[in-house]
Amino acid sequence: MRLLPIDRAEHLITRYGSTGAAATPLAGGTGSYHLTCLSLGPGGTIGAHPAPIEQLFLVISGEGWIIGPDGIRLTISAGTAVLWSAGEEHTSGTDTHLTALALEGPGLGVREPEDY
Repeated sequence: MRLLPIDRAEHLITRYGSTGAAATPLAGGTGSYHLTCLSLGPGGTIGAHPAPIEQLFLVISGEGWIIGPDGIRLTISAGTAVLWSAGEEHTSGTDTHLTALALEGPGLGVREPEDY
């Protein structure tokens, strides 16, 4: 067993005009799936960019907002998940603080409650 701090903010995110955001790679495997912790401080944003592959963005603390390809800004908070399709343009940010886990992989889908 290993205990791993997930919010280590190992790499500043500067691509796409991002500010106040950091990424901590957490897990990956022999395939194309990756799990990353994203930390956004007050006023932090991850600039508009296309999802490189299907991406599940799961907010685990704080609150913020997302903007999808329709340009509509939606509020998100802890316990909210967003699934972006490969190529889907999106932006995320916060006025206060937001920590999210991003799971990326080809063909990633979500299960509906009736699937359990």
